[in-house]
Amino acid sequence: MSKRITVAKGDGIGPEIMDTTLKILDAAGAELEYDFIEVGEKVYKKGHKSGITPESWDTLRRNKIFLKAPITTPQGGGYKSLNVTIRKSLGLFSNVRPVRAYTPYVKSNFPKMDLVIVRENEEDLYAGIEHQQTPEVIQCLKLVSKPGSERIIRYAFEYARTNNRKKVTCMSKDNIMKHTDGMFHSIFDEVAAEYPEIKTEHKIIDIGAALLAERPETFDVIVTLNLYGDIISDIAAQVAGSVGLGGSANIGTDFGMFEAIHGSAPDIACKGIANPSGLINAAVMMLVHIGDNKTAELISNAWLKTLEDGYHTGEIFNKDLSYKKVGTHEFADEIIKRLGKIPFVLTPVTFKEGDHQINIKISVTPPMDKELTGVDVFIDWSEHGRKPDILGKRLELLTKSKLRLKMITNRGVKVYPDGIPETFCTDHWRCRFQSENEIKGRPKKGEISHTDILTLLDEIHHDGLDFIKIENLYNFSGARAYSLGQGE
Repeated sequence: MSKRITVAKGDGIGPEIMDTTLKILDAAGAELEYDFIEVGEKVYKKGHKSGITPESWDTLRRNKIFLKAPITTPQGGGYKSLNVTIRKSLGLFSNVRPVRAYTPYVKSNFPKMDLVIVRENEEDLYAGIEHQQTPEVIQCLKLVSKPGSERIIRYAFEYARTNNRKKVTCMSKDNIMKHTDGMFHSIFDEVAAEYPEIKTEHKIIDIGAALLAERPETFDVIVTLNLYGDIISDIAAQVAGSVGLGGSANIGTDFGMFEAIHGSAPDIACKGIANPSGLINAAVMMLVHIGDNKTAELISNAWLKTLEDGYHTGEIFNKDLSYKKVGTHEFADEIIKRLGKIPFVLTPVTFKEGDHQINIKISVTPPMDKELTGVDVFIDWSEHGRKPDILGKRLELLTKSKLRLKMITNRGVKVYPDGIPETFCTDHWRCRFQSENEIKGRPKKGEISHTDILTLLDEIHHDGLDFIKIENLYNFSGARAYSLGQGE
């Protein structure tokens, strides 16, 4: 029985690499039917700010599998990333990017490189929640949830177990972001204990990225947060030899989207020289996901044999190793000629049954005692040479509520009380208010209420200060659930 999927040809080189990919799928006997939708640049310019029409959403919901060529997002404000919109709207929480070296046919300094990056796909800074709060300061909220973290981490371990991978590496920046990245690392350690047969390690993202560029063969499966995963995926693909060869899968509970990792490359569109390999490899991942492992193996091994026989597109052509430089369509024709053959030098691909069947169960977060202990009030203030002592003394006069000023920070650094004059200050001030007992280390449970915060804000307003944002300070089950200021 054939499977109906949704297909978008995209922009730039998208239509030509999609046509060749579908030609290969059909020649290999993939039992697929296609519903084509238009997404991307033309749709944006018709007034759909997300790059997709309501009718296309209906098609995606019906078919649940989406093979997408690269798209172009028009420059200028107001246009939202279609990829991010689809990933978040359809719950595609896991971005999976296998990266392998194909030496000697594709130049790489790391011939043993063979890893998979599993990237959280919905949260982190890619939530896209930004606000300009003062003339000088813009914020972007980093949102990390326990269910989102556990889901992607469990997926990484299940992927490793299913695909006979031996090690999972977590990458985060929890030495700085102790609450968001710290929670991600903590959940990784908890989940890892359930997979004793798999080796685990944690790397701070900066040294982890450096090691990935220097010794990628030491990694197997990497799981990380959204932004870090986006960055290291391209590092890994480039180190392997070419970003143009990589495909990716975006997997959710009910939906899957498959695409090349490269962009639409409008500068080479319609020239017949684009390498379709990234989209071909994405289509192979799609076939595995829907359970057609045999066709996936057929295409993947024919592709490897084509590389091995030296038929290469321009960006990987090497006069010492390549047999012939070919264009987009000729490259596809050479793959079709090799369907049923396997590579001799490169390791043939096999997919065991069940590779696509990864089901994730998320733990229920137990109830926690939540206690309000204070508030951070963010103020836009640039008077009197921006001297924090002046602002601090002014805020200390506010006494109508139970809340008292504890400290002021600027860009996270404590500047009042006892700041140093060398600290550069913008017009954006975080002013922390807590009860006198809390400040003196003698907290009383339930001492602060929302009414106290409202009273404080009203007093700040009537004093002529512009508060732009607040963040309530909480303890959860007795543990502080907010960061200290640098120098506090």
